[in-house]
Amino acid sequence: MCHPSCIDFVKKHLEQKNVAGKSVLEVGAYNVNGTVRSVVSGMNPSSYVGVDIEMGPGVDLVCDAGRLVERFGENAFDILLCTEMLEHVKNWRKVVSNLKKVIKPGGLLIITTRSKGFVYHGYPYDFWRFEITDFRDIFCDLSIESLESDPILPGVFLKAKKPVEFKENNLRNKSIYSIITESKRIEISFFDVLLFRVQCRIGPFLAKILPSTMKSLLKNLYYRLR
Repeated sequence: MCHPSCIDFVKKHLEQKNVAGKSVLEVGAYNVNGTVRSVVSGMNPSSYVGVDIEMGPGVDLVCDAGRLVERFGENAFDILLCTEMLEHVKNWRKVVSNLKKVIKPGGLLIITTRSKGFVYHGYPYDFWRFEITDFRDIFCDLSIESLESDPILPGVFLKAKKPVEFKENNLRNKSIYSIITESKRIEISFFDVLLFRVQCRIGPFLAKILPSTMKSLLKNLYYRLR
């Protein structure tokens, strides 16, 4: 998936000299509403592999983003592209760790994702909203070359280089805003997801048949349980 502003970011921050003769991995490559593949493939990489959790347009191999190192090994690619995917994975720490490890020292990592204020969009799930301050913390173990907000929609864009002496930072206690819980969380539980789904299914129905006082009581109960 890729919005026009994401494609513009890639065009701006990747040049022929960065890509020609280099190996490229695109994570979350299923083409739903646009892709950077044609842009980057036109710069003559030595190889271009698109992975996602299911086959579809733009996908060469099925591979979970949390198992990239298991599938390809560490230090396997020169360039990694990950557009509009990170907010959709429940265990973002595991995915980020794999993204960092699967690129070579000196390799480039480009990520785009959504920030608070962007609507829920489950393909099939949607969990997180990242801010620029979050990305500074999460990717401080890389050399950040560009970190900016999406100029059109709430989102954050990153271009970073993996240092030769890479030491992965500890993100165990890093909390991120979750659109599921409408609060910053370190983790999301099964119960959080279940409550959110129940609310989405029955909320519109209850809104039509219940008086405002009952709606208020149910809403308070929901937040206490969460």
